[in-house]
Amino acid sequence: MFERPQVGNQAVLVHIDFHESASQENLEEFRELVTSAGAAIVELVCGKRQKPDPRYFIGSGKLEEIRQIAEQGQADLVIFNHSLSPAQERNLEQHLQCRVLDRTGLILDIFAQRAQTFEGKLQVELAQLRHLSTRLVRGWTHLERQKGGIGLRGPGETQLETDRRLIGGRIKALNRRLDKVCQQRDLRRKARRKSSVRTLSLVGYTNTGKSTLFNQLTGAGVYAADQLFATLDPTLRRLNLPGIGEVILADTVGFVRHLPHGLVAAFRATLEETVEADLLLHVIDAHDEARHDCIAQVNNVLAEIGADDIPQIEVMNKIDLLEDTPPHVERSEDGRIRRVWLSAREARGLDLLQQAIAECLLPEGQVPDPMTPAVSGKPQMRQLRLLPNAARLRARLFEWDVVRHETTNEAGEWLVDVEISPGLIAYLEQQDGCYINESSQ
Repeated sequence: MFERPQVGNQAVLVHIDFHESASQENLEEFRELVTSAGAAIVELVCGKRQKPDPRYFIGSGKLEEIRQIAEQGQADLVIFNHSLSPAQERNLEQHLQCRVLDRTGLILDIFAQRAQTFEGKLQVELAQLRHLSTRLVRGWTHLERQKGGIGLRGPGETQLETDRRLIGGRIKALNRRLDKVCQQRDLRRKARRKSSVRTLSLVGYTNTGKSTLFNQLTGAGVYAADQLFATLDPTLRRLNLPGIGEVILADTVGFVRHLPHGLVAAFRATLEETVEADLLLHVIDAHDEARHDCIAQVNNVLAEIGADDIPQIEVMNKIDLLEDTPPHVERSEDGRIRRVWLSAREARGLDLLQQAIAECLLPEGQVPDPMTPAVSGKPQMRQLRLLPNAARLRARLFEWDVVRHETTNEAGEWLVDVEISPGLIAYLEQQDGCYINESSQ
């Protein structure tokens, strides 16, 4: 469609540090994105500037350096780790005489390779057309010519206007088809809600092991690989949990720094599975030194799509790459589950995750199973002060065989020394007529 140089697989990478946003982690992720797209890296060109040049984004000296490297390395593609304006992209191509791609275009190319289902292909095409529509103004050399020839003379329209109209019509058609997909998904979600089937959604940064964990939990054959955006199409499977029964687990597309807003809008049908979930499993690469930044990026996207208030369990994956880190459950001060540490690749800690999910999905007021010490953690000694209206709760404590000693005070209240798990502590804190004193030795 464009009169532009043909793109190949030999790429020169360009990374400019503007001091306020670029980082070494961002640079490493850039390399992974390029590799995931299937390009061979000829050389990486780095530099520093106070602000982008309005014409070429980079200075004249760096521009000439890139041109020489591209010629010597026979590179047919230059990829920038930044967003370029249409004018900058066109000016760079004219000077370098090879195809120029920015970060958004690179991510779109990866998405186009990964899409397999009809819905996924529609979403990728929509995102590509929205990106392409901003490139029309500077992307052609013949756009100002009006249609001519016999039967076509007259006011007519320029080639640019024709292409804008065609792209606009295609975008409207894609939106209509995706609206139908949204309606179909909404009908299925309503049917699940009527049957009281709970929904879980795997979210997280790209390449944290979401699909590997999904396959281990459900036995599905979803494609999983050590590359960015290995999963693009949403997948749903049924999963049986102890004490809960059947739930739906959804595997979704991973997030990335500076995810283009056009992609978020195009993938609204997929992301609605996350917005409507009862519980989010936020999968995190525990071995990644930049995991805290990745967690913040994911939470930003969740807030953008309106899913930031959904309960969340942080799944610290890839503990097989850490030393002396066995599978375990981490709780907050109030006893609620905060993180589960596991290895999806080695299938270690999956039972802890399933029990943790079951505990978080328990209906309000339902008693957690006191016989799950693996997920509940090490039992602790506590002294309970039970009011007379808590007689039924006192009877349950004896049924669970957690009472170690009992006395009464002058007010007729029971002082009960119990040995209970953190999960049961969180439950007792919510019960009327029950007050927890300091640890009893």
